[in-house]
Amino acid sequence: MSEMFCFQCEQTAKGTGCTVSGVCGKKPNVAHEQDELTCEMIGLAACSDGRAEHVDLLVDGLFVTITNVNFDEGKVAAYAAKIQAAREEMGGELPLSTEVLFHGDDNEISLRSTLLLGLRGMAAYAHHARVLGKREPEVDAWFVKGMAALADEHSVDEWLALLMEFGGINLKCMELLDAANTGAYGNPIPSVVSMNIEKGPFIVVTGHDLHDLKMLLEQSEGKGVNIYTHSEMLPAHGYPGLEKYRHLKGNFGTAWQNQQKEFDGIPAPILFTTNCIMPVKSSYADRVYTTSVVAYPEMKHIAADVGGHKDFSGLIEHAIKLGGYSEDVQMKGVNGGTTVTTGYGRQTVLDNAPAIIDAVKDGAIKHFFLVGGCDGAKPGRNYYTDFVKQSPKDTVVLTLACGKYRINDLDVGSIGPFPRILDMGQCNDAYGAIQVAIALAGAFDCGVNDLPLTLVLSWYEQKAVCILLTLLSLGIKNIYIGPSIPAFFSDAVLNTLVEKFDLHPISTPEQDLAAILGK
Repeated sequence: MSEMFCFQCEQTAKGTGCTVSGVCGKKPNVAHEQDELTCEMIGLAACSDGRAEHVDLLVDGLFVTITNVNFDEGKVAAYAAKIQAAREEMGGELPLSTEVLFHGDDNEISLRSTLLLGLRGMAAYAHHARVLGKREPEVDAWFVKGMAALADEHSVDEWLALLMEFGGINLKCMELLDAANTGAYGNPIPSVVSMNIEKGPFIVVTGHDLHDLKMLLEQSEGKGVNIYTHSEMLPAHGYPGLEKYRHLKGNFGTAWQNQQKEFDGIPAPILFTTNCIMPVKSSYADRVYTTSVVAYPEMKHIAADVGGHKDFSGLIEHAIKLGGYSEDVQMKGVNGGTTVTTGYGRQTVLDNAPAIIDAVKDGAIKHFFLVGGCDGAKPGRNYYTDFVKQSPKDTVVLTLACGKYRINDLDVGSIGPFPRILDMGQCNDAYGAIQVAIALAGAFDCGVNDLPLTLVLSWYEQKAVCILLTLLSLGIKNIYIGPSIPAFFSDAVLNTLVEKFDLHPISTPEQDLAAILGK
């Protein structure tokens, strides 16, 4: 028997699964605890009456098991213990054991895992909405329904129906988070973000949780400490309610997979609000702070009080003590750029829809690409940079999530008043991209699949899974996905998705552009 089994992320060993230790850094003991936690959640869902406390336990537990979120065996076990207590209080049993969770019939495991991993991704979105006071009963109910369904046997058609139903629910969850973020901070507006790190004390904030960033900005205001976003926190600069803080200065570095190099010897603390945290190097270990469901052994953790407030005073004092750089440091993007632009959210793009539609009708814009998703460390991701570099000058590239760092410092010109690369935000802002596509389809009186629009997605972790299922549930076809096909797709499941939805593994930029544009 292998020491562990995990195949939930794109970089999984040999493209089939991690069995000795996780490529992400997850050790077998943590993998076992996460499997125990997952089975406990299935057990709780199977006996739950749907009360909010149970949903919160499921959401937190699912979030904990996302790749690069929690490496602390004890804390994962503590989540499992809380869920076990809730299950036992309801008189529930464990309908599924860790021995069979990822073992059995290939297609059954594939379809069950796809739903489980999608639920993990959706849990992150529900968690972010919840801390901003937003819930949706139908979404809450589906966490219980979906997790309980994992314990039962289903035909392939029944599994596919569940996956499509889930995709529709995840769209509602992303809509909920969109409303929470824009309600709290306003609609994003275009913002040019510097990558220059000014001398003096500073804090780097990474992850996705805008609420954590807002609390830190409030508490650090007037303290002489600058705040810099990192990786998926970059879109914060587009929100008026966050950008108004003058000490939110710019963006530090690039995507998550470069953190061990970019944080090496950093004279400032780093706050991890969500994934992705990588195994921490000694050169900055004493400067790492985690919060929420994020944890790493021996790292400092900032918990919320019963009212949801977090005290960041120790973090701020640490930044002042470290002092920051003695001179300004100019960081650069993947392609050598010194600034990046974000803030082309749903509303900004829709407000400019008449001009965009005219540009299409006039022939100035011939095609739209959505090039984005999760970034990662595995070779092959330069495809996305090369794809955009080679895309014709009469095309527009929408991008989102941390995959944007492959292209967001490129200068590929403009079409009229619009830069050819439009950063729509975080991974959950796929909701905004979907709304833009639907609006364009309405304007041209056609279906989304009839638009001059192609989705070219990069994936790494489980939020990409729930987004893919949402796109498929909407009937969107002809999606290109890479850099590799998920290991949890069995051959039969992959063939079904290819036949039903015209899903394409990426090949080369040249071949794919030729196929897409008919050249």
